[in-house]
Amino acid sequence: MERKFKRTTVTAALPYANGGVHIGHLAGVYVPADIYVRYLRMKKQAVKFICGSDEHGVPITLRAKKEGTTPQAIVDRYHQLIKDSFKDFGISFDIYSRTTSDIHAQVASDFFRKLYETGKLVEKESEQYYDEEAHQFLADRYIIGECPYCHNENAYGDQCEKCGHDLSPMELIDPRSTVSGSKPVVKKTKNWYLPLNEYQDWLKQWILEDHPEWRPNVYGQCKSWLDMDLQPRAMTRDLDWGIPVPVKEAEGKVLYVWFDAPIGYISNTQELLPQEWEKWWKDPETRLIHFIGKDNIVFHCIVFPVMLKAHGDYILPDNVPANEFLNLEGDKISTSRNWAVWLDEYLVDFPDKQDVLRYVLTANAPETKDNDFTWKDFQARNNNELVAIYGNFINRALVLAQKYFEGKVPACADLKKIDRDTLAEFADVKTKVENLLDVFKFRDAQKEAMNLARIGNKYLADTEPWKVAKTDMNRVATILNIALQLSANLAIAFEPFLPFSSRKLRTMLKMENCDWNQLGRTDLLKVGQPLDKPELLFEKIEDAAIDAQIHKLEDRRKANAATAYKANPIKPTIAYGDFEKLDIRVGTVLDCQKVPTTDKLLRFTLADGLANRTIVSGIAKFYKPEDLIGKQVCFIANLAPRKLKGIESQGMILSAENVDGNLSVITSLNEVKPGSEVK
Repeated sequence: MERKFKRTTVTAALPYANGGVHIGHLAGVYVPADIYVRYLRMKKQAVKFICGSDEHGVPITLRAKKEGTTPQAIVDRYHQLIKDSFKDFGISFDIYSRTTSDIHAQVASDFFRKLYETGKLVEKESEQYYDEEAHQFLADRYIIGECPYCHNENAYGDQCEKCGHDLSPMELIDPRSTVSGSKPVVKKTKNWYLPLNEYQDWLKQWILEDHPEWRPNVYGQCKSWLDMDLQPRAMTRDLDWGIPVPVKEAEGKVLYVWFDAPIGYISNTQELLPQEWEKWWKDPETRLIHFIGKDNIVFHCIVFPVMLKAHGDYILPDNVPANEFLNLEGDKISTSRNWAVWLDEYLVDFPDKQDVLRYVLTANAPETKDNDFTWKDFQARNNNELVAIYGNFINRALVLAQKYFEGKVPACADLKKIDRDTLAEFADVKTKVENLLDVFKFRDAQKEAMNLARIGNKYLADTEPWKVAKTDMNRVATILNIALQLSANLAIAFEPFLPFSSRKLRTMLKMENCDWNQLGRTDLLKVGQPLDKPELLFEKIEDAAIDAQIHKLEDRRKANAATAYKANPIKPTIAYGDFEKLDIRVGTVLDCQKVPTTDKLLRFTLADGLANRTIVSGIAKFYKPEDLIGKQVCFIANLAPRKLKGIESQGMILSAENVDGNLSVITSLNEVKPGSEVK
């Protein structure tokens, strides 16, 4: 039997303050969390929505060093950008604070001290790299070296970003410090560890036995961790950016960012509710829900719960509805490659279209598997669903009411079968949508809400009030009353998903209340109630706007390719006379055919200014034979002939190999006579 709670604490993963918010963050965490909180508020349930910027950790110090500024300056800049973006987008936090606040430092320190004083932490010595020039221990990201797997010379101490392998600093070949550039030495250091291994049996019971209702992706990832032997995890780091470890013998150490950050939920609640915060975190009648992304599952389902359990005073999360990843145009979103749609940029490029993005991200929500965002799909969903279905129905209902009843809600007379059938179709919408929202199926819930608009469009198309108006205005009144009542239901049903357009619709309908418990009723609008002048809820997005976004991404892809590619080393120097031995010429392709029984060979017939010659080249994977006929290509004319598949090849066609392995035939910019020499 489902347990009843008095209140709900909802947290959304703290965004890291070294960059803006992109659509992957929104789809994975913030849009679903906001939908759920708005839904609970509409049901008049007690709920607090908590978030803030995560402002400690190594990446921030690296960015500050790169930009020649301080970590505090970095987090100040991005904290404000993130906060403003969320506000403009309608993410309705009760508080959005930060982990560099004084109250957070105090709460995190007190939390650590409690674990320390009650013997819940383990003190251990370990060997770490130390920079003798900078006089500091090096965090994993402060060390780069050669990857042992792909031999990338600039792999980090925790991961190679070229091949994706997780690494430890000790695995790197020829490691060096990013602080001074010197080769680090191995040195012993002391840190405090959370003994996850001691809580393994408890975690198995709490997650695998007590919470089988968790999403399969969350449950499965937790199970895979728990099927292995958990190891103690360091809760302190040898750094100078972060909250100092509140222990005498811990000078020069700070709290591990993944110890510090989730405590931000608690400190932000204390900042919001200084007198009553405890009931939101310590009362067993409070339900705790964490909205996070796929990459944070282990921290919110294993590490943070163990921290709370070890402390002893706090409630544990009741559910952690984590999403998978959202890709962009078929490629993984990457902040380092700037392969993202940034929220602050979107709000400039598409003003007043917050709900369009909310709708598309929910429709494509990666709830149980990775999903893909494309600009063409964004346009199609706006034009074919929001405009053509939802917006079209609302506009027709309101325009007809203006035309036939002076912009007032008409009275409903006798109902016909089609009316009763339509009313019956949306009578259970409340139950359908809330049953899905209660189990965090936001994509399906939004689809059910859109079905209301489909019902409305079909109803108007079937009843044709514009034709009936010629003979029976009482019948028209009934039809439009039902259409307007359905419009009012749509304003309620879409409120959690599309708050901006729902507010606009309520204004047009002059609806004062937006109570979830009213959903499904057919008397939401009183007869004779005046309506505001109709306005379009949504507008069509033209190809030009979409093409501009696609071109922006293409430019970024080209820039990434240009900066990411590292050419092969230059071969040993040769004498000029050696180069003169090569006879490189331009020939015109007279004929080109695939060599039978091969996948990559093409047979060229070239006009070389003297006599036609045959050359066999392995470029069939990159060119269609017919596309090369008539082109001029560069070739080496004085190579000794050799046979390939029984064909004598009299030279070599020159090609350039791109970073992706594609071959591009070398040609001349201007047409020249066949046989012209390349000098």
